[in-house]
Amino acid sequence: MFSGACFSHKCSSIIFLLRNSRIFIQQVSWKTGFGLLKTMSRSGGKGVNLKDKLEGNELDLSLCDLNEVPVKELAGLPKATILDLSCNNLTALPSDFCSLTHLVKLDLSKNQLQQLPSDFGRLVNLQHLDLLNNRLVTLPVSFAQLKNLKWLDLKDNPLDPMLAKVAGDCLDEKECKQAAIRVLQHMRTIQSELDRERQRKLQAERELEKKREADRQAREAQERELRKREKAEEKERRRREYDALRLAKEEMTKQPKKETESSTSRPSHPPQHKRSWSRVLLKILLLLLLGALSTLAVCRVTELRHQPVCISVNMLYEDTLTLLRSRETLQNVLQPNSQQ
Repeated sequence: MFSGACFSHKCSSIIFLLRNSRIFIQQVSWKTGFGLLKTMSRSGGKGVNLKDKLEGNELDLSLCDLNEVPVKELAGLPKATILDLSCNNLTALPSDFCSLTHLVKLDLSKNQLQQLPSDFGRLVNLQHLDLLNNRLVTLPVSFAQLKNLKWLDLKDNPLDPMLAKVAGDCLDEKECKQAAIRVLQHMRTIQSELDRERQRKLQAERELEKKREADRQAREAQERELRKREKAEEKERRRREYDALRLAKEEMTKQPKKETESSTSRPSHPPQHKRSWSRVLLKILLLLLLGALSTLAVCRVTELRHQPVCISVNMLYEDTLTLLRSRETLQNVLQPNSQQ
């Protein structure tokens, strides 16, 4: 056995314990209630048998200069529903801290916490939470899931102005309970707004995805229609080529027959060039006669009959008529004589 003496007039006793080849020094103070060993503070709480520090359902790890939380050891003590981690050097809580869902009362006051884990709301059984004198600015949205929270202290934190206004003071039991109610309502409102915003984004993404799918289907339909049209055009082109080739072959087979027929029938007809010349001469004579008649009509009917050209034409016409009449008179004279 080890004997001990008081280090000061405030210390009531120092108990030396030897268990599992490790020395644990427990110092009990009337004023501050020191509850842990110096050995534990140097090791960060690891490798220490926390069961020895458990009194009923309360585990006091305050004033231990802890830099991190011994989560694994705490998880092995489901009876410890009240946990005091105040007055340490904690700057953050590990993410697996939120697996300690058996906690009912948690004291994290007088640390240096800058934020809480994003899934802090997993501590659904938490009823009492002390965050006095830390460096918190905001709370995680999951804080709204602490449906059993009835007591909350956020004093002496550089809180966001809106959150500080909602939390108010926590100077007595009533104010701390009201702070818990107001903060939970505020965080639930934020969570609802975030959920709505998330739903809007999700809906927008769904609409965008539908539009993309519709555009994709439209493009595929256009491509199918284009391929179908190109295929039809290719078929039509090949059909025309086939028809042209077939007609060419038929023409080639008919051509020898036409040559033989033309060769046999050629002697029975007059030369083609002779007929063409006679037709040309006939057309020229008809054109001259038509021109003369037109000129005569213009010179006798219109006002141009007094022109020198028309006068000559008219005189020629009169002479021609006189000549024709004289020939008719002569014929009439000679005809009776011939009859006698």
